[in-house]
Amino acid sequence: MEKLSIVIPVYNEEKAISDTVAFFRDLLNRHPDIEVIFVDDGSTDRTRQILKDGLDARMKLLANEKNKGYGAAIKKGAQLASHDHIAITDADGSYPNERIIEFFQKLVAEKAAMVVGARTGKMVNIGILRKFPKLILTKLAEYLSESEIPDLNSGLRVIGKELIQKSSKYLPQGFSFTTTITLFLLSNNHKILYIPIDYYKRVGKSKIKPLRDTMNFLQLIIRTVMFFNPLKVFLPLSLFFVLTALVVLVVSYILGKVMDVTTILLFVTGLQLLALGLLADLIDKRLSK
Repeated sequence: MEKLSIVIPVYNEEKAISDTVAFFRDLLNRHPDIEVIFVDDGSTDRTRQILKDGLDARMKLLANEKNKGYGAAIKKGAQLASHDHIAITDADGSYPNERIIEFFQKLVAEKAAMVVGARTGKMVNIGILRKFPKLILTKLAEYLSESEIPDLNSGLRVIGKELIQKSSKYLPQGFSFTTTITLFLLSNNHKILYIPIDYYKRVGKSKIKPLRDTMNFLQLIIRTVMFFNPLKVFLPLSLFFVLTALVVLVVSYILGKVMDVTTILLFVTGLQLLALGLLADLIDKRLSK
């Protein structure tokens, strides 16, 4: 019988953690066969003490003495989980955790690789500073992965433990863990189900830094897709330089002075990018065999 471990990374959540513990204590009363693992990632407030006082014998508490990152906490919890499927969620009260069992049942019934709670429900509390960058990054990820992605980095999802272990070397230590595992699975043609959920205002202060984390996500998306489908990055760049070379040639000819050196440099740059893309694609295909 397939069973579920729930991994909850925690970092400085003293205002929310008591309610989160109480919820999962009640969940265990109704579903005693699941496993709940809290991973305290080096909290510097009262979070760890509240966890120690509130957890019962059916829950596990893992701890990092120093903050290692959201992704590191999830990987640690997944590595020590007893069951074959892992659910992840946040400890700040922002996700509808009552739907975790539903997601797990859906994953098993549909034989999917991952079920994601897509924050597209009637109540979605995402700040304006995060909405626009999130939209841009999602559209870029959809183009590069050739897949529709309703929610790129939702923190509520269920996935097979084996897939986390298999992709672990590609998964970062920080917040971009969820983005990377989504792109990893899409690039390898795994089945992902997206189920609409509400997203509530978190309890306490957010750890997200919009500008820094947006730039990190952008780099991560391009790096990840280049690893699995490099032509999606190199081919458009190559075409851009070749077409620019042709435009410069035509315009300069019309103006009466052909910019032959500029045209040649742009054209050669385009060809070099195409050659690099083909070489990267060949290496990727050989490594994936």
